[in-house]
Amino acid sequence: MIGLGVMGRNMLLNMADHGFRVAGYDKDPAKVEALQKESMGNAIHSVADIRNFIGLLRRPRAVMMLVPAGSPVDSVIGDLLPLLEKGDLIIDAGNSYFKDTNLRGRSLTGKGIQFLGVGVSGGEEGARHGPSIMPGGPKEAYEQVRELLEAIAAKVNGDACVAYLGPESAGHFVKIVHNGIEYALMQLLAETYDLMRRGLGLNNDELRDVYGAWNQGKLNGYLVEITSRIFGKMDESTGKGLIDEIRDVAEQKGTGMWTSQSAMELQVPIPTIDLAVAMRDLSVFEKQRETASQIFNRPIPPFGGDRHVFLEQLGHALYAATIIVYAQGMAVLAAASDKYEYHLDLEAVARIWRGGCIIRAALLEDIRLAYRGQPGMPNLLLAPQMSNKLMANQEDLRRVACAAMELGLPTPCFMTALGYFDGYRSAWLPANLIQAQRDYFGAHSYERTDAKGTFHTEWTKDA
Repeated sequence: MIGLGVMGRNMLLNMADHGFRVAGYDKDPAKVEALQKESMGNAIHSVADIRNFIGLLRRPRAVMMLVPAGSPVDSVIGDLLPLLEKGDLIIDAGNSYFKDTNLRGRSLTGKGIQFLGVGVSGGEEGARHGPSIMPGGPKEAYEQVRELLEAIAAKVNGDACVAYLGPESAGHFVKIVHNGIEYALMQLLAETYDLMRRGLGLNNDELRDVYGAWNQGKLNGYLVEITSRIFGKMDESTGKGLIDEIRDVAEQKGTGMWTSQSAMELQVPIPTIDLAVAMRDLSVFEKQRETASQIFNRPIPPFGGDRHVFLEQLGHALYAATIIVYAQGMAVLAAASDKYEYHLDLEAVARIWRGGCIIRAALLEDIRLAYRGQPGMPNLLLAPQMSNKLMANQEDLRRVACAAMELGLPTPCFMTALGYFDGYRSAWLPANLIQAQRDYFGAHSYERTDAKGTFHTEWTKDA
C-alpha cells in the first residue's frame, strides 16, 4: 500500500486482519510510524523508503495506491516504474478521473505492467471493516487480487460487495457515478432539513427523531442513519448542538462535477445530480448570499398545515426523489456501458453498493432485483418494481415542492427530481418549438411528423 493516510492505513489493517501479509509505504515518516504502532502483532511491514518497500514484495508484485487524484497518482507511478518488472500490478484505489485511468492503463500495458482502476467507497470505517469495491481493468489482473478484495470487502447476506465490472476505467467510472448519486442524496437530505428547521420550526432533538424514524422504514440507508446521529451530537466547547456551529459552506473534490460532465458528454439528463453540484458551488458564495438576503428579504411565512401530515408527506417525497436519483445515475452507467464498451452488469453494481459504501440503502436490493428481471433496461423508472413505488409517492413529492415554493425555501433537487419525472413520463414535449426557433435564427432545419426527411422554412417570407 502506497499512501498511509486514513484510507490507506485502515485498508492495510483490514487486509492484515484477514490473514494477508502486507507492506505499507509513505514518504511521511510520521505516517509510517503511526502504522507501525497500530499494527503491533499483525503481519504488516511499514517503511519510508520506496526501494526497501518494493524489496519486501514477492513476485509478481501487487502495489495498491491510495493517494489524491491527479498528479500525485502519476508521480507515484513514475517512482514505481524503474523498480517494477513485467507482470507486476499497480492498483489505483483513489478517486481518479476515468479518462486518466484509461491513459495510465494503456501506457502501463505497453510497458508490460498490469493496471487496475478500483473505486472504493465507505470512508474510514469502510476501509477498516469492509468497503464497497469497484474494480476495472484487465480481467486477469483482477483475478490476481480477487481473493484479497473479496476478503476485505463488506458482506451482505454472505455476498462480498466487490465484483469485476469491466475493462479499462469501468471501475473508476462506476465510482464517479456513485459519488454523483451521493451528492444528490446528501442535497435532498439537506433540503428536508431546511424544510423542517426553517419551515416547521423543528429543533435538533425533533430532527434526530424524524431521521431516526425514517431510517427504520423504507428510507433505511447509511446517509439517513448518520443524519439522525448528527442532530444528536453536542458541541463540547459550547454545549449546543454541533450542527448549529458548522458554517453553511459545502466543499467538494470534483467527483460530482465529473458525473455531470460525463453525463453531458453521453447526452444523458441527470438534472438532480447537476443541481446538487451547483448548490455546493452556490454555498461558497457566502457573502453574496448574505447581501442578497437583505436585498430580497422575504420572511418565511408560518406553516399553515398539519405538521405531522407534512412530515409523512416529506418522507414519501424523499423516497420518490431518491428513486429518481438512482434512476438518473444508473441511466448514465447504462449509456457509458455501451459507449465505452464496459459491458456493465447493473445488477452487480446495485449488489455491491448494498453494503460498505456511502450510498448503501435498503432500496438497492429492490434495484438489484429490478435489473435481474430486466438486464438491458435503459432506465430504472421503467421497471414495474420502481414505477409502482414512484407512482405511490409522486403526489407527496408534488405537495412538498409546492409547499417549498410557498415558503420560499430552496429545494432545487426536489424540484428537478419532479421535473425530470414529469419530463420522462411525457409522451410529448415542447421541443418542436425549440426546433422551430433553431431553424428560424440558424437554418438548422427540422423534421416533420407527417413526412420523412429534414426541412427548412423561410420564416420571414410572406405566405
